Amino acid sequence: MGQGKLHMIMKSFAYLLVLAVLLVPAYPQAASSQQDQIPDAPAPNNPPPFPTTTAPAAKTEHPLPPPPAADEPLPPPPTMSAKTMPSSSRPANADSNTRDEFTIVKAVNFVVVPVTVKDPDGRLVEGLLKKDFSVLENGEQQQIKLFTSDPFPLSVAVVLDANLPEQTMRKVKETLPALAGSFSDFDEVGVYSYGSSVTTRLDFSGAGGDFSTALRRSEVDLRGRNDGPPVASGPMVGGPSPSVNGRPFEPGIPHVATVPRESSVLNDAILAAASALSKRDRTRRKIIFVIGDGREQGSNASYSDVLKVLLSNEIAVYAMAVDASAIPGYETLQNIHIPRMGYGNILPKYTFASGGEVFAEFSKDAIEQAYSRLTEQARNQYTLGYSTRATAASSYRTIDVRVHRPGLIVRAKDGYYPLPPQRQQQQ
Repeated sequence: MGQGKLHMIMKSFAYLLVLAVLLVPAYPQAASSQQDQIPDAPAPNNPPPFPTTTAPAAKTEHPLPPPPAADEPLPPPPTMSAKTMPSSSRPANADSNTRDEFTIVKAVNFVVVPVTVKDPDGRLVEGLLKKDFSVLENGEQQQIKLFTSDPFPLSVAVVLDANLPEQTMRKVKETLPALAGSFSDFDEVGVYSYGSSVTTRLDFSGAGGDFSTALRRSEVDLRGRNDGPPVASGPMVGGPSPSVNGRPFEPGIPHVATVPRESSVLNDAILAAASALSKRDRTRRKIIFVIGDGREQGSNASYSDVLKVLLSNEIAVYAMAVDASAIPGYETLQNIHIPRMGYGNILPKYTFASGGEVFAEFSKDAIEQAYSRLTEQARNQYTLGYSTRATAASSYRTIDVRVHRPGLIVRAKDGYYPLPPQRQQQQ
């Protein structure tokens, strides 16, 4: 039994050896078949070597100089050579939008002309277009470059006549609250008064509390002149030694007492208001509003000098004619200048030349209504603008504004004084 069992073990071991011999050749073949199914990896992109028989091409750049020795100083850097072109020349291929080396400068004045248009009944006319207007300067047609009917904020200098009769002054002071209510919050107002001198009562500020306060103070300070008959010394006044005007009275010799005429420096007052307005913002419409009888007496400034300041700074004069100057037909009479007596009413001259208007009213209600009409008219004008050649001489130039609609009344300034070219460039 032991031998038989050993014989079976040996026989099984032989079978295992035969099986191993048969399986060994098939394994590499299976492995190779699996490798055939896997794709080959891309070959590395290595540049091919230079042929041993071909030399590399020579470089065109200059070779770098050898480094300097330790004790040798470094050479200076190469200098860049720039080609200078004549100032008056320009490359042929230069961009057309490139700015030229020299620019021809032509000094011009831009003239702004506020225009009021009314119908025969005195109502403002709205809805006109640019094509409805034409402007002539010194008789030559001008090209209108600015046209608008938008309302402008106002810079107004209110000028009060302190020499009005007491009764008239009382009526004017009662209307001042209505004057304060005619301005908007966007306006600014200054207040001046004049008699024998000019007084600034309010520098320019908003048309609010300060303006109302200044008007209330004016109501207290401005009392007007006494219209009663003058009391002159008679021959029996003054005790045992009668006198007239401080001089001994001699019976039998006629004597006339002269009462000096009060000064009314209207020119100086308008000049002070115009000088202050000239410093206000140019985007505002500048107005001088005079409330008085228009009498001028004793000013240092002349009418022509004041008018030049007004027209050079685009300032219009409006006026509320009161007292005797409000009488119909009295205006023409008062324009007569009597030597040494001043002008009876100079306001129409100012308003006509500057493009403003005179409102002549008697009653308190009419004056209050005129305030609102005045501010409405000054704010809602047509505004025209054109460019004209500036000259060294500031000679007067006439302006003629025409509206191509029948039956309409056109009111604009009669001319202006151009500013010098140098002053225009500084602004």
